[in-house]
Amino acid sequence: MDIRIYILSLLLLFLNFADSNEMGLGEKANNDKFEINRGTNISHWLSQSKRRGQERFDFFTEKDVKYIADLGFDHIRIPIDEEQMWQESGEKDAEVFTLLHNSIKWSEKYGLNVIVDLHILRSHYFNADVKPLWTEASAQERFYQCWRDLSEELNKYPVHMLAYELMNEPVADDPEDWNKLVARAVEVIRKNEPDRKLVIGSNRWQSADTFDDLKVPENDPNIILSFHMYEPMLLTHYKASWTKTKDYMGPVNYPGQIVTPEDLKNLEEPLASIMAGQQKYYDKAAIEEHFAKPIKVAKKYNLPLYCGEWGAYPTTPDKARYQWYKDVKDVLEKNNIAWTTWDYKGGFGIIRNGQEDKELIKVLLK
Repeated sequence: MDIRIYILSLLLLFLNFADSNEMGLGEKANNDKFEINRGTNISHWLSQSKRRGQERFDFFTEKDVKYIADLGFDHIRIPIDEEQMWQESGEKDAEVFTLLHNSIKWSEKYGLNVIVDLHILRSHYFNADVKPLWTEASAQERFYQCWRDLSEELNKYPVHMLAYELMNEPVADDPEDWNKLVARAVEVIRKNEPDRKLVIGSNRWQSADTFDDLKVPENDPNIILSFHMYEPMLLTHYKASWTKTKDYMGPVNYPGQIVTPEDLKNLEEPLASIMAGQQKYYDKAAIEEHFAKPIKVAKKYNLPLYCGEWGAYPTTPDKARYQWYKDVKDVLEKNNIAWTTWDYKGGFGIIRNGQEDKELIKVLLK
């Protein structure tokens, strides 16, 4: 080999090595591909929370981001509510946008990717009886304006580390109303951000059961399809105060028949009628069957699939709860479905009342 070529080759090798070692935290060799596997939701901070001022600043900090990254998560999902991010006049709240920017910058520093999830609108709360978003043109235009504002604020962040979720858990009586809203919202964002990953969920609480009603935007490779997983609800929300089954104090089982006829003896109305349909059998095979529709749709469009929320309330007996987490995780990862637990330090959290749920962390991240 010519000595000059040999020396040049060594020099190029050295320069490449130096470049790789100088790469800072949060930077990636492939800087145009958004990749996620395991994450957690930063709930009850900029969404579903009355924290304001210093209390809101203190709830989620750089220390939290580092902790999440050190555990082994690779991304976070940040739910945000319209009533926190924007005043009723439509003006952006500078303080809250600063908090959002801070969390994204910290995530970039520690190598976490981020999904910003528009969680609750003034015109749409997933459990509300009246949802003007589906009936009022002004409410729909306000939704689009939220995304114009968010895109204007966040487009400076690289596409490899930040994605947008159009809206959390849409609940429309007619799935076509959601499909139309999706199509228009995608158009709004794509005017300025053609390569940004957009997370789009199914109608009716992002259910796997309704996934075949979703019209996926055509010829757009930068879509991530999303569903949520809280089945069976009697197990994952055992004794949860906001559920219809909150007064059931008998046993629940997993894997197996969630409740047996013997468990339901002597229940009084209306609880007896509510519980009558809860005697299903649930195990790992049932979980995989439950995911069949999302998996089929994702394969049809050759798009990645994402479970943006899943979790079991800590009132669920530990043995059943941890086994359910393990089985759901196994099925998700077997099918290459990225996931984000509900939640970081809320009611379902890996941290609750300042204490780590060490067994849950072990199940999730081992």
